Formats: sequence, C-alpha cells, structure tokens
Amino acid sequence: MFLDTNIIVYSLDQSNTGKRKICRDLIRSLAVDSNGVISTQVMQEFYVAATVKLGADPLLVKDILRSLEWLETVTVSPMLIKDAIDCSLINRLSFWDALIVVSAESAHCEILWTEDLNHGQVIRGVHIENPLK
Repeated sequence: MFLDTNIIVYSLDQSNTGKRKICRDLIRSLAVDSNGVISTQVMQEFYVAATVKLGADPLLVKDILRSLEWLETVTVSPMLIKDAIDCSLINRLSFWDALIVVSAESAHCEILWTEDLNHGQVIRGVHIENPLK
C-alpha cells in the first residue's frame, strides 16, 4: 500500500477532523500489517505542507517523519525520474503525480492511496484508491 502525501498531511490536520481520523486509522492499519510504503518525495512534500500550510512546528514534523520510519521508503532515483516523465506524458499527469505512481510501481504496490488522482483508475498496474471519497 503506497501512501501519497495528502494521507499523511490529513493525519495531522486539526481543521478537518473527519479526514484526520480516517487517515490516522489508515496509517494505523498499515502499522499492524507492516505493509506501508512512501517515497522520499512524500517525506519532503509532507514536511513542506505540514510546516507551511498547517503551520506545524518543524521539529514536531521531523518527529512525525521519524515515527514513520517503519514504512518502506522508495528513494527517488534518476531512473524513476525518467520513468515519471514517460508516465506523465503517456497518462497526461503532472510530473509530481507520475513520480508518485512510478514510485509505487517500483515498490510493487498494487494500491496507491491518494485523493489527487481518479478513484478506480489503474496506471502502470497501480490501482488508485481515494479512501477519503
């Protein structure tokens, strides 16, 4: 199961308690099964979104990232970037969304949890699910 940035951001969002609860439950469920995956891109985006958009304390966000170290982490490589460019062009996605998809694919994830792509869509063998729908 690959987590997009928005799932982790919502788990911290005080302004949307409904989404916060759903996302916290999703992350907890992955901890039980130890089958969650993120990427270095997700970590970076989470830090920026949590500190800039949510106004969270940077050291708190760093601690949250540390608490997520049990997740498998895909390191964005030059090859993934090239694959993301192709995926972006072929599937008419933003480069950043395509990079999430190819990162999930590289970790052999069957499912990507995100609200940024179309629920039910399959891209490069990765099933897009919006658990917040």
